[in-house]
Amino acid sequence: MASHRKSRTPGTRVAGIRTPALATAALTSVALLPQTADAAPSDDDRPSLEEVEKKVGDLYRQAESATEKYNGAKERTAKQRKRVDTLLDDVAKRTQTLNEVREELGSFAAAQYRTGAGIPDTATFLLADSPQDFFDQDQLLDRMTGRQKEAVDDYVTQQSETMEKRREATESLETLTESQDALKTAKATVQKKLSTARELMSKLTAEEKARLAAIEEKKQEEAARKAAELARQQAEQQKAAELARQQAEQQKAEEEARQQEAASGTSGASGTSGTSGTSGTSGSTTTTPPASTDSSYAAKAEKALAFARAQIGKPYVWGATGPGSYDCSGLTQGAWRAAGVSLPRTTYDQVEAGTTVPVSQAQPGDLVFFYDDITHVGIYIGNGMMIHAPKPGTYVREESVFYDGESSIHSVVRPA
Repeated sequence: MASHRKSRTPGTRVAGIRTPALATAALTSVALLPQTADAAPSDDDRPSLEEVEKKVGDLYRQAESATEKYNGAKERTAKQRKRVDTLLDDVAKRTQTLNEVREELGSFAAAQYRTGAGIPDTATFLLADSPQDFFDQDQLLDRMTGRQKEAVDDYVTQQSETMEKRREATESLETLTESQDALKTAKATVQKKLSTARELMSKLTAEEKARLAAIEEKKQEEAARKAAELARQQAEQQKAAELARQQAEQQKAEEEARQQEAASGTSGASGTSGTSGTSGTSGSTTTTPPASTDSSYAAKAEKALAFARAQIGKPYVWGATGPGSYDCSGLTQGAWRAAGVSLPRTTYDQVEAGTTVPVSQAQPGDLVFFYDDITHVGIYIGNGMMIHAPKPGTYVREESVFYDGESSIHSVVRPA
């Protein structure tokens, strides 16, 4: 994942940019080519097509990682800002209460002064550097009425709590600043990767685009083949599971029949037949069926998939959560939210929000995560296919889960 490219204009649109092949070609790193303006690269200095393709993949992966870091920092910043606002509101309310208590103590001081007591103890208390120390003096306590003592106690409590809340607010403001700095750094990293890609877009020759398109087409064919193979395996597993279920039901029915015969005293003749039927099925019942989903999960998954399908054709935009555009984790979060399930914002957290299952047992609605650093995710739709928001310059689409090779799959998670 990475940030999306700028809106196309009639004068800058590259023909065929919406195809996976040319979108890949367009993002070859400018770092592969000399950057000096006064010297053209020689044939010996130009990278091979394989090197170009690898660099393209590296750029995307780096941008994906930066995007997820951006998403995480953005979420932390929003939460911290909310906490800071809450703390500041609390401090303001406590300060108001503290002022009210201070006014009440001031009225006690004025009363002492009117009685001819000189500078009243309560006034001295209010002016003291450490009101608690002064308030602890026995002579002041002895002169106070019950109501006055209660007011002083309340003042000291309010003063202590307000100071503590101010300290918390200060610390939260510092944390907020750190989150904002991390957000800026992640954003700058994504933008730098994409700026590099855009710069190279104008440097690619028609021949390079065509050759990379051919490589991409072969990759797509291989991904489709693997998806078909996964679909075949899953179909076989489902068939085996259904057979095991039927055998279990048959065995249960036979057992019930034997029990009924034994109860009626006729088990002698028919019991042998029942035993023979049981032995004929006992071997096949050892087959372990694949993990299956319950009806409630299937219903939720259907809603999530309906949402995801409705987003097909919308552009990838890094950091986006809809409704007009999405990044990969923004799409999966939105899809499952439509099903009533709350997922975290980033791929790093989404991968922990459910039960991990083998790829061979993936069910529609499951989340498929990619790469060792878990920087990409799609939502499985069955038959080895998924819906995902691939990368900048592309659109939400259906694609094989093997789109970047079998080894790129990190895990499959069932979120509900």
